[in-house]
Amino acid sequence: MKKFTTVNDVNNLNNLLKLALELKQTPFAYKQYGENKTIGLLFFNPSLRTRLSTQKAAENLGMNVMIMNVSQDGWTIEMEDGAVMNQGSQEHIKEAAGVISQYCDIIGVRTFASLKDKSEDYQEKILNKFIQYATVPIVSLESATLHPLQSFADVITIKEHKTTKTPKVVLSWAPHPRALPQAVPNSFVEWMKRYDVELIITNPEGFNLSAEITQGVTITHNQDEAFKNADFIYAKNWSSYDNYGETAPDLLNWTITQEKMSLTKNGKFMHCLPVRRNVVVTDDVIDSENSIVLQQANNRTFAAQAVLLSILKNEN
Repeated sequence: MKKFTTVNDVNNLNNLLKLALELKQTPFAYKQYGENKTIGLLFFNPSLRTRLSTQKAAENLGMNVMIMNVSQDGWTIEMEDGAVMNQGSQEHIKEAAGVISQYCDIIGVRTFASLKDKSEDYQEKILNKFIQYATVPIVSLESATLHPLQSFADVITIKEHKTTKTPKVVLSWAPHPRALPQAVPNSFVEWMKRYDVELIITNPEGFNLSAEITQGVTITHNQDEAFKNADFIYAKNWSSYDNYGETAPDLLNWTITQEKMSLTKNGKFMHCLPVRRNVVVTDDVIDSENSIVLQQANNRTFAAQAVLLSILKNEN
């Protein structure tokens, strides 16, 4: 593996999944591959699970880890080629990526969408500039439009908890007080399309994801109908793609409740976290035995570890 920014960077998902499950059983078995290697984790926005799980994954492999909150600790980075830098930015991405590449064997980059300019967000400017100018592999720790490490952890979790060969998986929009990016749901759809599941997306009218990403997937605006006989419910808010960045915090009838979960086939509840309790999902659902959100979070370590090991070995 040369880089990890999307499911399309994975040649064989089943092999990568098998490796992650192996690492979960023997997390320190491959330390020789990371010994004397360094990973730099660059955060342009806050993180809890991604930061800690990726750090743990790298350390499980014997790697040195350097972490930088770029927006707080570093110079403002200019991303435009040919820019006349007589305003706020002090360092160009060409030098920044080049310098960091000399310090690190792998670079992880985390950015968010602005939710102001759809075209700019979907160009993935920051991530792609690091890919362009770095001389070592780049790992996406979430970008403006995708979160592949989260989605790979979701695949691992579904693999561990499914009771049928092809489970019914429902990605359900849920309300949220703030406008959120489409990165997690976009990525989830991409990975589920590569895995053996029956995927259904349910969301209010006006909140469809990109048609390019959801091509071939059933989409319904009837949440109750979607939940019937589902094996997994994945709740996530996302702002509108068509009316870019708009949200609808008042659609509380889309909150995941125990009544709605009773429509499922003893369905498991999933969420990437952090979650707004009693807005996205009620306490009795997320605290139930069928909630596997903590198992998802735990699998973030082994998803990241499998990716890092594959890059170090140039496999999968």
